[in-house]
Amino acid sequence: MIHYVALPLELVFEGFETYRPDLVETTVGGVTMLIERTSPVEGRIVRVISPNPQDYLNPQIAPGTAVRFVPQWG
Repeated sequence: MIHYVALPLELVFEGFETYRPDLVETTVGGVTMLIERTSPVEGRIVRVISPNPQDYLNPQIAPGTAVRFVPQWG
């Protein structure tokens, strides 16, 4: 994909090197996934990590899906 802009590249990519998403690795229902925290109680699934191919077909855990965190007390 080519994206044409009338801005200098320094402005287009400003902050790109310093972007560090808040990623959390968690396991839900036996499926390990990587979640990017978007707020203290919400996140977005970034990656599914599973040896089971059927897990990748589950729309409830597809990358991009919004999830809510439930506080757990130890």
